[in-house]
Amino acid sequence: MQLKVIVIGGGAAGFFSAIACAENHPHTQVTLLEAGRQPLTKVLISGGGRCNVTHACFDPAALVQNYPRGGKALRGAFTRFQSQDTVDWFTRRGVQLKTEADGRMFPITDNSETIIECLIHAAAKAGVKIRNNAPVAAVSVVSGKREQGAGSREQGRTHNLSTTDYQLPTTNHPKFEVELKSGEVIECDRLLLATGSNMAGYRIARSLGHQIEPPVPSLFTFNVLDKSLRELAGVSMNPVHLRLLTDSKTKLEQTGALLITHWGLSGPAVLKLSAWGARALHDCHYQAKLLVNWLPELDRETLRSQILSVKTAQPKKAIASYRGVNVLPHRLWQYIIVRAEIAPEDRWAEISNKEIDRLIQEIAQAEYLIQGKGAFKEEFVTCGGVNLKEVDFKTMQSRLVPGLYFAGEILDIDGVTGGFNFQSAWTTAWLAGQAMGSEE
Repeated sequence: MQLKVIVIGGGAAGFFSAIACAENHPHTQVTLLEAGRQPLTKVLISGGGRCNVTHACFDPAALVQNYPRGGKALRGAFTRFQSQDTVDWFTRRGVQLKTEADGRMFPITDNSETIIECLIHAAAKAGVKIRNNAPVAAVSVVSGKREQGAGSREQGRTHNLSTTDYQLPTTNHPKFEVELKSGEVIECDRLLLATGSNMAGYRIARSLGHQIEPPVPSLFTFNVLDKSLRELAGVSMNPVHLRLLTDSKTKLEQTGALLITHWGLSGPAVLKLSAWGARALHDCHYQAKLLVNWLPELDRETLRSQILSVKTAQPKKAIASYRGVNVLPHRLWQYIIVRAEIAPEDRWAEISNKEIDRLIQEIAQAEYLIQGKGAFKEEFVTCGGVNLKEVDFKTMQSRLVPGLYFAGEILDIDGVTGGFNFQSAWTTAWLAGQAMGSEE
């Protein structure tokens, strides 16, 4: 008899786990249920339509450092399937990846359709049955005892399970009944939830006894209500050092590239800071102070020395037109001197020591008020999900309900920008796919 496996969720994790299960366990009958009209929609828009498949970090110990939540749980998982395995997986199926200067890896076509076509083709070749427009309404667990003729269907089914009121049969796995919104009911032996940050997935997991860490946004930009700053939209600096001050006692800092936008601040440093500070920022309603060091590679004394040198060498030059620190973009320099309350038309000979102090302060520790969050293109990542202590990361199987598995963003795992979220999806999905076909 075929082992029946149902995967709920037609995203990256759902497809990858379904393929892994079907390819490695020919005795399984794998069905993938996607609620929407088309699967892999998030893959399509990821990486600006190029799909940032993974990151060129091939050391599991280093890789886990890029996960604000879930890094500890992923440490062992990455020893079994990590970035190099992802590269090899796609290479074997005809998809070549390239590495960009910052470590991000994309298909050489620079087109996410390449990844989508690969996944759909691999699923079809492996015999995975894909059903679109198949939203799930509920999942029930049917006791394994029912298979032995004990009790009726209603007696065998357990709803709203918890660790205190549900005793698993010791002889064999329970089965699952998946009820679609259409009213159709499908039974299976193994069930994988790979529903991403969709609230329906969280509801199903909770109904099966799992604790859900409250989901909140991660990877977002900062709104800064400073009209003069916004007028610098398009100006970038790399590196800058950012320090976030919230009500939380957690120390939050990042160094990296920053981009000024028409709504505030973006760029890798901001996105990483938003990921590490996702919960703290949510708790303070995205109202916080941000300290910016525009030139972290120069200490204050070096800055003072450079400014005094310019004052001595070019006393008759206007401060606004002749930069005291030439590595700063001209428009940013003009903005900074105004913030330091220096008149742009003043000459270098006229600048006072107090003005120099204010100028250094605005370069080394400028203070901005974050007043809300912006979107990161069309992509989104959620912090929160299924409590990781309730999942066995060797197999991705539930520790509460045998036969139930998890993969991808439904778990309380999230990474910084750069391909790390896809990598955790590939890894958890691969492990789940390998394990689901086992008849033990």
